[in-house]
Amino acid sequence: MHAGDSGSEFVKRGAERPTFGKRGFAPWTDRTAQPLLRIQALRKRFGGFTAVDQLSLDVYQGEFFALLGPSGCGKTTLLRMIAGFERPDSGRILLDGVDLAPVPPHRRPVNMMFQNYALFPHLNVEANIAFGLKQEGMPKARIAERVADMLALVKLEGLGRRKPHELSGGQRQRVALARSLAKRPRVLLLDEPMAALDKKLRGETQFELMELQRQLGLTFIIVTHDQSEAMTVADRIAVMDRGRLMQVAPPKDIYERPNSCWVADFIGEVNLFEGRVGADADSVEGTAFGRLRVGRKIDVEPQGRVWVAVRPEKMRITPAAPERQASVENCATATVVDIGYLGDLSIYRLRTEAGVEIRAAIANTGRSADQAIGWDDRVWLSFAPEAAIVLTR
Repeated sequence: MHAGDSGSEFVKRGAERPTFGKRGFAPWTDRTAQPLLRIQALRKRFGGFTAVDQLSLDVYQGEFFALLGPSGCGKTTLLRMIAGFERPDSGRILLDGVDLAPVPPHRRPVNMMFQNYALFPHLNVEANIAFGLKQEGMPKARIAERVADMLALVKLEGLGRRKPHELSGGQRQRVALARSLAKRPRVLLLDEPMAALDKKLRGETQFELMELQRQLGLTFIIVTHDQSEAMTVADRIAVMDRGRLMQVAPPKDIYERPNSCWVADFIGEVNLFEGRVGADADSVEGTAFGRLRVGRKIDVEPQGRVWVAVRPEKMRITPAAPERQASVENCATATVVDIGYLGDLSIYRLRTEAGVEIRAAIANTGRSADQAIGWDDRVWLSFAPEAAIVLTR
């Protein structure tokens, strides 16, 4: 039985909606909080390929959680194991303390929305939404009531008699979402749910999905390779690579405080400078950008190897040397190699005298005709010490 049906073991264990709002929502910081979903040392191999490698993860009630990573990193395999479509070779998946291993997919209090939506073309919208409820033997009156609730929830009232081919891509996505929610799962699993939508509709749908998740108080786990999508919708992101977790943190921490060069490079654009820790412990020497001053003490022995990461938007470009520049630290001359105009931003690709390529992003606050810096211009690059992220691996 699913969590929406009476007698469910999972309902007895506490399926009430959380009373908290999303503002200030951070149960993972509370050592006494118990996760809704606990994944312990999960491993899955396909022949000689390890898709998920000793992965452990906690997801909390009411959390919008994102699995983010490159193709083949294991995120969809992990989602399918939670749903029960794949069996792990080792490890456990616990929901409210209940081991899901003996529970078949159709009896798990989770539901999955697939990337291709998997709608039945011969059934209309109402029948697609009602399909799982009929399979479980729900009375017709309750099915009709539930379907009407779902149509209202996803704003498709009046379209219940249409077939999938009579709907737009965004409407089909809403039908798939309504069908996934109709059985009131404890956890909704979303596998690239917005991949088929155009960019503008995808952006609008992301915020609608966030609002829907807040209204329902359910736990959502989304798989995506779209970094901006994960950064927009998720309370926390698990960045994966080759079946392992590289970092699990809220979006702001993933971006501003990555734990490795790999994560820093994978999430957005970044400039990386390798060097050695200076004797004063707040500078890095011998980088391609020269001596770099950072905003806090580096917890590494002097001459220890580190990398300094600086996001392009933290870089400043000026036609002349920055005022009050006490030294050459965090400052260098460069030549503009290329400019990409993105409307709100201009992306500059520059090359220093040492041949190092650097990227900078500048907000377009004025008209393009007023652009002061152009191709082949010789400029000064600089950044504040506080903008530097020091990485040790």
